[in-house]
Amino acid sequence: MPLRESDLENAIPLWDELAGAVPQLINHSENHTFLFSAPHGEAYCLRVHRPDYQSMANIESELAWLEALHRQTELAIPEPIVGRDGKLLQRFTTSAGHVHHAVLFHFIPGHEPSPESNLVDLFSVLGAYAAALHKHVMGWERPAGFERQAWTARAILDADGLWGDWRVAPGVTDAVRDVLDRMQDRLRQRLADYGTGPDRYGLIHADMRLGNLLVAGDQVSLIDFDDCGLCWFGYDFAAAISFHETHKAVPALKAAWLDAYRTIRPFSDRDAEMLDSMVMLRRMALLAWIGSHAETSLAQTHVQGFAQGTADLADRYLAGPIWPGIG
Repeated sequence: MPLRESDLENAIPLWDELAGAVPQLINHSENHTFLFSAPHGEAYCLRVHRPDYQSMANIESELAWLEALHRQTELAIPEPIVGRDGKLLQRFTTSAGHVHHAVLFHFIPGHEPSPESNLVDLFSVLGAYAAALHKHVMGWERPAGFERQAWTARAILDADGLWGDWRVAPGVTDAVRDVLDRMQDRLRQRLADYGTGPDRYGLIHADMRLGNLLVAGDQVSLIDFDDCGLCWFGYDFAAAISFHETHKAVPALKAAWLDAYRTIRPFSDRDAEMLDSMVMLRRMALLAWIGSHAETSLAQTHVQGFAQGTADLADRYLAGPIWPGIG
């Protein structure tokens, strides 16, 4: 069940910053996000984790990467705040007896960009951000006990995938299933042939979609590292076009992303060729997610026609490059 502001009674005392602050639920997707307006004029965002999604070790590993990125890069990303006990990750119990983990962040102003706006400049920023993240992780020594999920073909395409089974998602008719079964066989083989060498596979954000961006003037902030994990670097482009893979602007966005990425670190023709496979892998993850998260407004917004749209994209993938001539 969705959390309410009244469920946070035992969470507020865990941070000095929240004394006297008023909470407001602003997002419910994988987790709940509450905006707190404090009496002294500051604002904070409290992320309350879904109990059965990420382990303590997973969340602490995400926070370790965030802290390293703050120390070692200039990227505009969330800044977590320690609680009264000096720890970033806190735990509280609701009046109903449910235990939740929570992390408090400094509020970042801005708005989510619209897919109907001119996104070419934004995707140049995203390409540079992705390259900076990947360059960082290639030289970063992970702390002992670091633990994050891997977004592999098996973890997404198998029936027991991390986000559920795409086969039982709404709209997966026999005809859609036939196309997607043929596509996934091709996809698994191409990913296996591509391999997981350190120049193409590592720790990534994994959810750089429009809903996880905040734009304020010329400033673009990348938020919500909750799904960060091990995957192919090109998957960060695929995540950036989440839910909009069939939009007519995607070829121009892909070109802008690639050009910006290559100014920071290498991205070979082979890597660029594999972006179609990354897009299909992400689209299948989203199809499974829509089926397993039907209660969320995000799933309800995109469910209509999503399975058929995925099959249409799969037909293009099987026939040749989805977007010929870009890479």
